[in-house]
Amino acid sequence: MCGIVGMIGNTGAKEVLLKGLEKLEYRGYDSAGLALMHENVNVHKEVGRIAALREIIPAEVDGTIGIGHTRWATHGVPSVPNAHPHQSTTGRFTLVHNGVIENDEIIKKTLDVPFLSETDTEVIVQLMEKHFVELGDVEAAFRKTLSDLHGSYAIAMIDSEDKERLYIGKNKSPLLVGLGDGTFNVVASDAMAMLQVTDQYLELHDGEIVILTRESATIKTLDGDVLERAPYTAEIDASDIEKGTYAHYMLKEMDEQPAVIRNIIQHYQNENGDIELAEGVRELVSEADRVYIVACGTSYHAGLVGKQLIERVAGVPTEVHVASEFGYNMPLLTEKPLFLFISQSGETADSRAVLVEVKKLGHKALTLTNVAGSTLSREANETMLLHAGPEIAVASTKAYTAQIAVLAILAYDIARANGKKLPFDLMQELALVATTMDSIMAQKEIFEELADKFLKESRNAFFLGRGLDSYVGLEGALKLKEISYIQAEGYPGGELKHGPIALIEDGTPVITLVSQPNTHLNIRGNIKEVVARGAIACTISMEGMEHENDAFVLPRVEPLLTPLVTVLPLQLISYYAALARDCDVDKPRNLAKSVTVE
Repeated sequence: MCGIVGMIGNTGAKEVLLKGLEKLEYRGYDSAGLALMHENVNVHKEVGRIAALREIIPAEVDGTIGIGHTRWATHGVPSVPNAHPHQSTTGRFTLVHNGVIENDEIIKKTLDVPFLSETDTEVIVQLMEKHFVELGDVEAAFRKTLSDLHGSYAIAMIDSEDKERLYIGKNKSPLLVGLGDGTFNVVASDAMAMLQVTDQYLELHDGEIVILTRESATIKTLDGDVLERAPYTAEIDASDIEKGTYAHYMLKEMDEQPAVIRNIIQHYQNENGDIELAEGVRELVSEADRVYIVACGTSYHAGLVGKQLIERVAGVPTEVHVASEFGYNMPLLTEKPLFLFISQSGETADSRAVLVEVKKLGHKALTLTNVAGSTLSREANETMLLHAGPEIAVASTKAYTAQIAVLAILAYDIARANGKKLPFDLMQELALVATTMDSIMAQKEIFEELADKFLKESRNAFFLGRGLDSYVGLEGALKLKEISYIQAEGYPGGELKHGPIALIEDGTPVITLVSQPNTHLNIRGNIKEVVARGAIACTISMEGMEHENDAFVLPRVEPLLTPLVTVLPLQLISYYAALARDCDVDKPRNLAKSVTVE
């Protein structure tokens, strides 16, 4: 992984491909490369940013066919030899690849050629040349090569002897074909990369290839059967992808959260002001005797909040599982389970692996995602969209609050369908949440000061809370780790005495949330315990539960919806801590936006 672009046309492809790679920078990467063919294939690769790649490509080098890649290391360290594109020994075939080939070592032993990299990708291109020598036909060799691979791949390949075709293949890793005006076509792992030239895309399914020319895109199975498929329009506003006047995408996306909540209200409310979901969604949940939420990272933390909403409001038993564990350690299931997959991108490989197994067992699935037409959306029975707009920064912010808001709407709709008494007017309370968010985001300077005071020089930090606050604390700790590289841990307040308090020493920052009426006195006791052992306390409380020395007091919102507002101070503190420590906020080290490999 992490990003692929490709183009075949009548004019120079270099600038289109470089701009496409720049649009994929948000996904996270450690090296980049480009292959351009006019008379010959020219390959250029560099460790670091796209800007460094631009500098090493001579101005006169261009081509009408090209492929590009941003790499996030899986097999081998970040280096020029390990960067993509990779070429076969003779130089006949050049390709880029996202994903992980699980049987690469087995295949490698069958190939009597020198390898220049540590990657599984080079195994693919060398295997391609071997099959071409055996079969004498490029397409047949390409299909045979992909049939031999076990694992995940998105591949774009150039044949140096053919100026009329690009070869595309997909299995488990996202890849799209973008349709031009009859003089060019493109390929990308994310539609945002090629919105500069087209908004018309062909969705590819696992186990399919595409023969791409300037005028056509022919989809085939690995057996060679031709498939027909209509294109769709990518409903992305290109202006949403730009930072505008913001210094970072993360700051822009945090600021967008009030608007996202209002957008969600608009999309899930009918003309009478009532919640309105697709009938299929309601049926899925109504038929279930238990909901199994499956997610990773930030989405998993949103799922923990969602469990409380679904159980307390709708009365449906709910479990939350980490996708990477669930796929290999599936618990004993109930008779009528519903699997609820939460993913910002809809391409999370760990979650998709679970979905594949769930479908084999004949169970139903619902996806909550920000990306219409994504893999998890297509393969589930139903989808609820987050309507948060593109999220570019690696550290998720607005997708988290959007996920919680949509989960609240789902819980309310289930409750109403089951004849439950509704505890409050959800849409009205969400509107109040959006207003409260506006108020918090207007006071950024306070959180900048808190970050400077508590975290600028710190090597670790703790986040405490009880109930819903403890779940938000987990997300706060993750945000701080992701972008500032401070070792941070989130704990329920009551767990301190069961081990973690041993790590509290003079000067340890402890950030505590106090928003739950039934536990606010308990968490105050936990604050006293850590202060007595030398910690410096940063307490963020809610109106009605505040104390004199609290760092910030949040306006009151409905207790079940507090995660939508308590998380904002933690996002902002993490952001300003990262800035103070001169970290790359939008593209933190070692991380990718869409984790498309297991």
